[in-house]
Amino acid sequence: MGLVGAYVALSKPLLVIFPVFLLAWLRFGIGALAMLPWLRKPVDEPRLDKQTLAWLFLQSLFGNFLFTIFMLYGMRMTAAVTAGIIMAAIPAVVALMGRLWLRETMTTRSSWAILLAVAGMLLAQMQLPIAEIEISATGPGRALLGSLLLFAAVCCEAVYVVIGKKLTGALRATRISALINLWGFALMTPLGLLQAFGFDFTRVGIGHWALLLFYALAASVWTVWLWMTGLRRLTVGQSGVFTVFLPISAALIGWLALDEQISAFQWLAFGIALLGVLLITMPVPVKPSTRENGQLS
Repeated sequence: MGLVGAYVALSKPLLVIFPVFLLAWLRFGIGALAMLPWLRKPVDEPRLDKQTLAWLFLQSLFGNFLFTIFMLYGMRMTAAVTAGIIMAAIPAVVALMGRLWLRETMTTRSSWAILLAVAGMLLAQMQLPIAEIEISATGPGRALLGSLLLFAAVCCEAVYVVIGKKLTGALRATRISALINLWGFALMTPLGLLQAFGFDFTRVGIGHWALLLFYALAASVWTVWLWMTGLRRLTVGQSGVFTVFLPISAALIGWLALDEQISAFQWLAFGIALLGVLLITMPVPVKPSTRENGQLS
């Protein structure tokens, strides 16, 4: 999740050079080349049935295709710092989706965590940093639309987490990574080719090509493999805890590397959102029963 936050923030300078669909298409294309050996079916893996194929498609649709579109367009309209604050809602949304989809019990603490995450996201819009004010001047409501797109990306990421848990029970992390990336490449190809035909590749410098390579490998290969490997050993609720590193790294990259300013309101918003994360991730103390204490009830 730390890598996810880093590439979310570093996609901002790439969006100055590449249009959204072309950037996404190049990302999936580079990832597909890097993961060609992972496409081979292991000897001990069962044959892919229709249900597993459907889950792979849905995970790629939400976690790769729609997440990438919402995230990149949202990043064009907002600052990386604000994106980090909004992404702080991921653990709470994962908990909510676990309640609705997996019928997990929604505790009072989970409900408060969701409210705090939403409150932090709304507070972030009360005072925008200088970089975002300049972006917002190009059209009314542009920053708000960017925030809504980023929140849609949060919801897509939550779907990605839940489906990923289902898949790790049947497939290896490397195979899942390669297959969902291939679906993402297929879904993005028509839109990517449309923008590629009118794009002047000669104006892309070596620095941007290097950044694109890092972005593609981090987004399509490293983070997916690490996440799927971790999901095999954790529950959905436990995995949601680690998504806290996404907003933290995105905000820090925006602040330290992209010279974006963080206002007092945004520090407060970030703190409120992370308070929701802390609330949902803190272990619940279990009181020992009277029998365990050797007492009769």
